[in-house]
Amino acid sequence: MYGALWRVLPGPWWVKVLLLLVMASAVVWVCFQWLFPWISAYVQLNENTVG
Repeated sequence: MYGALWRVLPGPWWVKVLLLLVMASAVVWVCFQWLFPWISAYVQLNENTVG
């Protein structure tokens, strides 16, 4: 997957690295903004019991 992504991106290696960093940070931002809050509504991590 990483090799295919590397071949598809345009430009020299430093542009590819910059684009990959921007894309990775966008994925992390989307996870923290929408995915993790949505999941936390269904997973109650604060309600722990030890039996």
